[in-house]
Amino acid sequence: MALRISAEQLDAATQALDEVLDFKYPADGVLSGFFRGQRALGMADRAFVAESVYGVVRHLRQLRRVAGESVGPRKLLIVWLMRYDGLSIRQLEPLLSLSERTWLAEVKTADVEAPTLSERCDLPDWLTERLLAQYGEERLIAMADALNSPAPLDMRVNPLKIERDAAMARLAADNFGSKPGDYSPYAIRMDDKVALQKHPLFLDGSIEVQDEGSQLLAILVGAKRSEMIADFCAGAGGKTLLLGALMRSTGRLYAFDVSEKRLARFKPRMARSGLSNVHPTAIAHEGDKRLKKLAGKMDRVLVDAPCSGIGTLRRNPDLKWRQTQVGVSELVDKQASILAAAAKLVKVGGRLVYATCSLLTEENDAIVDAFLAAHPEFVEQPVNELLAAQKIALDTGSRLRLTPLEHGTDGFFATVMTRKG
Repeated sequence: MALRISAEQLDAATQALDEVLDFKYPADGVLSGFFRGQRALGMADRAFVAESVYGVVRHLRQLRRVAGESVGPRKLLIVWLMRYDGLSIRQLEPLLSLSERTWLAEVKTADVEAPTLSERCDLPDWLTERLLAQYGEERLIAMADALNSPAPLDMRVNPLKIERDAAMARLAADNFGSKPGDYSPYAIRMDDKVALQKHPLFLDGSIEVQDEGSQLLAILVGAKRSEMIADFCAGAGGKTLLLGALMRSTGRLYAFDVSEKRLARFKPRMARSGLSNVHPTAIAHEGDKRLKKLAGKMDRVLVDAPCSGIGTLRRNPDLKWRQTQVGVSELVDKQASILAAAAKLVKVGGRLVYATCSLLTEENDAIVDAFLAAHPEFVEQPVNELLAAQKIALDTGSRLRLTPLEHGTDGFFATVMTRKG
């Protein structure tokens, strides 16, 4: 970010941050609404607002520890610019009132107590306690640093339309630097966060935005031509699109979701992809009667269950402040119910994949262990063996465990199970 910041940019960022800090709605949606109402803001202005707002949200506990628990969004932004964006008091002075200059000088020289572990990790206390029990203090601090860093931009090629090398060559010709993903054969990691929504490869469905870890979840399904497959919680449809492409647009692929709005937003992506085998279907809940006629018929079912999203904090830092212990407990009950319902669709010999973008054991191993204990007709398949068979050099054991710390992806968990005869 350039060191020269205008008063107008700081004012805009203050207004946007004030709206985001309510934490009633996802930050990306709040910012989108803010920008729609601020047509006069240019591209550089919007970039500054987004980067500074997300910066404050990522480091909110440390900033409040330094600036004071009760300070407003403008002062939080000022301290963020000084501590994390590298601006000096002298560079900031033209933007500040006399009282703000005095306050900032006091902040810089204040004798602040040593941070608690939660403050050091910029996490709420309840989440720190859970992750500390899983990882221990040293690894937790390293994990928190990774979760509090901005995510890179990952793309995925559509294997129906283009090979990865060809896509990268086209991007390079248009001065976009990139490299292959470390694990997924379809992943491209961009050198910088760039806007590709108007690039011809995006417009014709040759590439899509998708984290490399998310791509691996779809790969674990093992989709084949002419099969019947269900994406039980399709959401925005990223994994559905890859499943359809791996099926070579044959067979029948159901994209189930309880949100008609999400499915509606998915349809333009499906049109760009060139797929003709996808059937978006809105369901009322996991026990919807429309699912009963499909019981025992699916070759493969993917359950990317609704979860806390803790593994995606690089992209959605506001989640750690919006999520609660009660919310996680409610999700755990929902996850168990959804997995049991989805399992009914799997035919004998079929595959069931349970996945989340959470790091929490209670949403991952605990759900799968309880399911397997209650459903002896399902047996696990070691994920490391399945990935090795597809020549993917990744071994996290019998269950997939991805983290931004070790793998540079969002945090993901997955288990693969097969229904016995």
